[in-house]
Amino acid sequence: MKNWTDVSEFILLGLTKDHRLQQVLFTLFLLFYVACLLGNGAILAVTLAEPRLRSPMYFFLGNLSCLDICYSTVTMPTVLTGFLIEHQSISFIGCLTQLHFFHFLGSSEAVLLGVMAYDRYVAICNPLRYTVIMNKWACVTLAGATWAAGFCHALMHTVVTSQLWFCGPNLVPHFFCDIKPLLKLACSSTTLNFLLLKVVTGTIALSPFFFTLLSYFYIISFLFFKVQSWRNRWKAFSTCASHLSVVAIFYIPVLSNYMLASASGSSEKDMIISVLYSLITPVLNPLIYTLRNQEVKFAIRKILNKNLPFKRG
Repeated sequence: MKNWTDVSEFILLGLTKDHRLQQVLFTLFLLFYVACLLGNGAILAVTLAEPRLRSPMYFFLGNLSCLDICYSTVTMPTVLTGFLIEHQSISFIGCLTQLHFFHFLGSSEAVLLGVMAYDRYVAICNPLRYTVIMNKWACVTLAGATWAAGFCHALMHTVVTSQLWFCGPNLVPHFFCDIKPLLKLACSSTTLNFLLLKVVTGTIALSPFFFTLLSYFYIISFLFFKVQSWRNRWKAFSTCASHLSVVAIFYIPVLSNYMLASASGSSEKDMIISVLYSLITPVLNPLIYTLRNQEVKFAIRKILNKNLPFKRG
């Protein structure tokens, strides 16, 4: 198919042109990015190194941390560079590549959160068959399907976006190459693109979201009608609290950004929402799971004590 693109590169306008604010934001975003790498890296390391954390729940938690590290790395280096240089350019191919990996990792995380809800449902409502249902092969298959679904979803958007005609201007009102700001610059019809963004992306986000809500409806019903002890109810639900918190801070901004996709949307609003789920959420995820999970905290302390340069007498 003939490529009608006249624009060979895009200029990312970034979050702000205020030089003083750029310096503050550069420091803040750098700290958040480092915290994301350290926090998610620590969880990924302990789930791989600690034998006690070999259950399906921690296998999926390790996948979530891996996704968060990659997810932030797709955008944050571009954002940080944009604070340092006045005109940040990115090639057309580079822009499509960034768009692909951003949606690949983001949609994979959306599906993974639904899979993690199913894991909690089986663990609480069917504990005697948990190890049979969530066996090693089932976990690997679910994780593989999660990554594959995200890749295919992102590939669809990358292909249809690459067929658009960009004749100028090439100024992207965003801090990275996302679909909505690119569609505003297209000189050809974007009807199909916005339709796919609402229908397919909406389905990718809404399906695991509703599946998660359904899973927790059954979990809560099971705890109130089948479990008599309030202590056991609280213990079971406390294992779900971290996951519910992550679901809320991830799905709410994503759904508001892509389910309401339109050509006349506010660029400033889109950028603020994008900061929430591309940087803030990956930073909060390891904090939420670490602060509320005694096993993870114990494993981290164990590894840290093992690697101390000296032992106390």
